[in-house]
Amino acid sequence: MRMGHSWSGAGRRVGLALLLGTAAAWPVMAEARPRILTPMSAHAVLQRDRPIVVEGAADAGEGVTVTLGGASATATADAKGRWRATLPAMAATATPLTLTATGKDGAVDTMDDLLVGDVWLCSGQSNMEYPTKQALNGEGLVKGAANDRIRLLDIAHHVGLSADEPLEKRPVWAAVSPASVADFSAACYLMVKDLAAKANVPMGAIDSSWGGTKILPWIAATDARKLPGLSADADLLALYARDHAAGLRAFGDRWGEWWRKASGTKRGQEPWNAPDRLNWTPVPKFGPWEEWGVPELADYNGLVWFRQGFDLAQAPTGDGVIELAGIDELDTVWVNGVVVGATFGWGDWRRYTVPRSALKKGRNEILVGLGDTYGPGGMFGPGDRIQFTPAGGQPIPLGTGWRYSVYKANDQSYPRSPWESHAGLGTLYNGMIAPLGPIGLKGVAWYQGESDVGRADYGDRLAALMTGWRRQFQSPELPFLIVQLANFGAPPVKIENSAWAALRETQRLAVLRDAHAALATTIDIGVRNDIHPADKNELAKRLVFAQGRLEAGDRANASGPMIASATRAGGEVVLRFNGVQGALHAWSAGSPIGFELCDASACRYANASVNGAEVRLADARPGDVRVRYAWADAPVVNFYDEAPHPVVPFEAVITGN
Repeated sequence: MRMGHSWSGAGRRVGLALLLGTAAAWPVMAEARPRILTPMSAHAVLQRDRPIVVEGAADAGEGVTVTLGGASATATADAKGRWRATLPAMAATATPLTLTATGKDGAVDTMDDLLVGDVWLCSGQSNMEYPTKQALNGEGLVKGAANDRIRLLDIAHHVGLSADEPLEKRPVWAAVSPASVADFSAACYLMVKDLAAKANVPMGAIDSSWGGTKILPWIAATDARKLPGLSADADLLALYARDHAAGLRAFGDRWGEWWRKASGTKRGQEPWNAPDRLNWTPVPKFGPWEEWGVPELADYNGLVWFRQGFDLAQAPTGDGVIELAGIDELDTVWVNGVVVGATFGWGDWRRYTVPRSALKKGRNEILVGLGDTYGPGGMFGPGDRIQFTPAGGQPIPLGTGWRYSVYKANDQSYPRSPWESHAGLGTLYNGMIAPLGPIGLKGVAWYQGESDVGRADYGDRLAALMTGWRRQFQSPELPFLIVQLANFGAPPVKIENSAWAALRETQRLAVLRDAHAALATTIDIGVRNDIHPADKNELAKRLVFAQGRLEAGDRANASGPMIASATRAGGEVVLRFNGVQGALHAWSAGSPIGFELCDASACRYANASVNGAEVRLADARPGDVRVRYAWADAPVVNFYDEAPHPVVPFEAVITGN
């Protein structure tokens, strides 16, 4: 599912590279003074009550002394000029501190105005990225933002092929102000704002999110390869990171295997080798194919081939460059049967190097396999920016003469590269999480899943993400606060098998299986016609509640009212709930709505009665095996405890005779 664009502000550049606890940093030449390389900057917050790892660069063999407040540690740069020092854990303090690295001859690098408190990492897709200025009462929130004890950091969007890449931009921490809050994640800011008031310690918030992304790009390749069906993709990504050309060749082989199996043709008869085997029609114009007036493409999602060519008067003397302007959303490009590039992106600019070995004197054939999974698809142009430039030569215009051939509707089984931008395997983990290194964190807030609706294995992927991030931050018990998807879509008028409800259930079960995770449900604060609910205030309150219960060791009650058991008792099914504050109540009715009893083949609505933290469903039948609640894309709910927190949607197996 496509979810618009990025909202969070991009990171800004500063003159001093400051990264705390990461092996990756911007390239640093040996200098007369040591350099601190950390994912921090002046004004950062450091996590209290855990050792503080500081890494940096200096001349090989140089000794470095690191000081922070009254603490100090020493390190020696290795043969590559890298050093690491570990300072002892510190208690929270709002008194500004200076981090200093002193090398030979007294050369010094510093980072000023550091506080010690709690640091939260917020991540996910567009609902986490959603800016404070657009939230409910956003104008008031921005105008009233002023707190030097809360510091914010936006991580710039960056796609990485390996986990040792640096951040895209040098991080810049900033105290809360109208300027720093306006484009910062509303959910993240409001959560740490409430946590700061509750804990009375400085708070740091890091927003590393990207709208429209699935969970797979956020999972470390080490963990993703253990998931079913992903080991080959992990191997291909590693090959591409080492050797682009070899990776592209292997990806081309994957396309060949797929096409021959799907079409029943032989080797050498693939469209990139034998394009004349397809039927070709002139492209009417650049832009979404849904707007061409072609009935077959009016609501088409799938694969369309695009064909063009160019002539070279002389044998190539070097690599060329092909530019295809904007494309939505997946493309694989061949020149003379050789794969030269593959990208994912909604209108992102395509520019690929064409190796000399793929080019020839005379006619050169271009083939684009363009796949679209949702919404508008096609080559968007503009035509005057589509061209091929040979080595040492002038651009050859390619803005006219394109032809297309439709594969088949609703077939999206074509290969996808594991490095495809912000949809690849581990590409956002590599670019936006791994570069943070083992920075100390209080916890993680994760708001994502809309783009993965329909994935039955989402729970396994979420578990893999939590495992990898805990390893990354060297914190096996790192708390995760998982936001359950909000209600979105048309109100249900009958029983439905909802993919949104199924995703919510996988989120719930993943949290139940994790000893250090809690759920924040948003089933009542969504907007039916807007996938981005503006009420991040209530969400923040629920995140803070969940964090408080987890920290108190009360995990059973951290997620609000959640099903504990469903037991048959005569002609009824008795439901018992954990996490109930006070008692359960039906709002604006004598009984709660949205309960269903299900046999092996169908579900039906069930009448419910409430007594404290217990619900009884009448008219149970011998064949009933499951009970569901709020099982729809956008259910109407009226069932709350006294906090008030809505009962968490669920599906449960009925036990007992």
